Amino acid sequence: MLGWFILRGRCFDCGQPISARYPLVEAGTGLMFALVALRFGTDGDGLRLLPAYLTFAAISIALALIDLDVHRLPDVIVLPSYPVLAVLLAIGGDGEAMVRAGEGLVILGAFFTVVWYVAPGGMGFGDVKLSGLVGAMTAYLTWGTFLVGAFLGFILGAVAGVMLMAGGRAGRKTAVPFGPFMVLGAWSAILGAGYLGDLYLQSIGF
Repeated sequence: MLGWFILRGRCFDCGQPISARYPLVEAGTGLMFALVALRFGTDGDGLRLLPAYLTFAAISIALALIDLDVHRLPDVIVLPSYPVLAVLLAIGGDGEAMVRAGEGLVILGAFFTVVWYVAPGGMGFGDVKLSGLVGAMTAYLTWGTFLVGAFLGFILGAVAGVMLMAGGRAGRKTAVPFGPFMVLGAWSAILGAGYLGDLYLQSIGF
């Protein structure tokens, strides 16, 4: 990022302009890592989870940007993330949370599979594969985090779709990548909004 400013947004060798997207992504990634460190790096239990959620943050940023660019969530990133994150979560040493993560993976993965099957074209199968990661990483913390993370993505995606159509930038059949909204919903829950889900579940005696 500093190099981009020093070079005034141009390549050192050829002088061609370099998109401002690159320093913005670097700055956003740094901010994301700082937020994750604040969330998990304050005590011993959180520190054990820090590697898992820093890794998930890096995966989330990469997938969101790729989905925005090419409307794909590559298997080469999504599928290896399952065993990698499972091992990193296991370092936390909480067996009950690991079981909950597995249940979250299955529940959200099954839900997305049904949506994908019932409404073909409404989402890609890459979203279905990503849903398992979202379900596991949110449910590991609490069921309230899972609840908020699972469905906030749908709400954010719907709001964005309406805004794009209202602005004339999309129609009813325009393909809007859903992956970025999935990870935004998940991280909103992980970084604090999941508390609202916990309060709701407590209010209904769950």
